[in-house]
Amino acid sequence: MPNKHQQSRRSFLRHMGSLTAGLAVSSTALGNIKPAAFDKTLMFKNLHTGEALSTTFYAAGDYITESLDNINYLLRDHRNNQVSAIDPDLLTLLYNLKKALRTTNPFHVISGYRSPETNAMLSQRSNKVAKKSLHMQGKAIDIRLPGIDIKHLQRAALALQGGGVGLYTRSDFVHLDVGRVRQWGS
Repeated sequence: MPNKHQQSRRSFLRHMGSLTAGLAVSSTALGNIKPAAFDKTLMFKNLHTGEALSTTFYAAGDYITESLDNINYLLRDHRNNQVSAIDPDLLTLLYNLKKALRTTNPFHVISGYRSPETNAMLSQRSNKVAKKSLHMQGKAIDIRLPGIDIKHLQRAALALQGGGVGLYTRSDFVHLDVGRVRQWGS
């Protein structure tokens, strides 16, 4: 006759076997369920034009062309109204930043797309403007978020490791791009 210790061990092993079998069935069943696609929505306010936009740019596993077009227009070069495609990776980076900060506030945009002409003019005026800026490729944006200190915004962006992050305290904005991971500014 098994002793009390052997009985509890057998009972434990029986329960574990049942649990393991249940998990195997559950994980197989779950493996057949596709993850729900989720929407990605962003809100912007262009500080130079006063225009605002709230749009879902990604839904049902794909980018929404009309929304991307609206974002491209809002983030155009406000100096000459040139419109260019904004890299969807930049939009995803902004979405991830918004989620990390748990904010529903719109991004206040200082600079989105920048035409080569505008970039050359700004580069002549300031040594802080890169001659080959990623703004000209639609891969960079300068922002601030109402209610969030720019140093906190910078730290959250750095934690994402999504590209370059520049802090411009005097001008009160953070630069984000989807180039190589790097940081600058104070």
